[in-house]
Amino acid sequence: MTVININENNFEEEVVKSSLPCLVDFWAEWCGPCKNLAPILEEISDELKEQVKIGKINIDDNQELAAKFSIRSIPTMILFKDGNSIDTKVGLPPKKELLDWIETKI
Repeated sequence: MTVININENNFEEEVVKSSLPCLVDFWAEWCGPCKNLAPILEEISDELKEQVKIGKINIDDNQELAAKFSIRSIPTMILFKDGNSIDTKVGLPPKKELLDWIETKI
């Protein structure tokens, strides 16, 4: 499974109604750490494809979603399970730390 683009139109379907837990990365084109996080999320998406869905929301294109989840700095990742946000991580953690975080939450 690859990282999917999530927006205001498909958020309900892709995140809220997802049968898998969903990690959503709030990012922007101009954000350096966000660009560094992208390949890490691609790897995790492949490694954990049976356990978690990973999506990205561009905050510049989806300001209502960014406001709804009170995104103050990016990258911010929110982990959703059964349609509810269960945890948040801000910044660019090492891959192992990110994997551990996901695996302890799902």
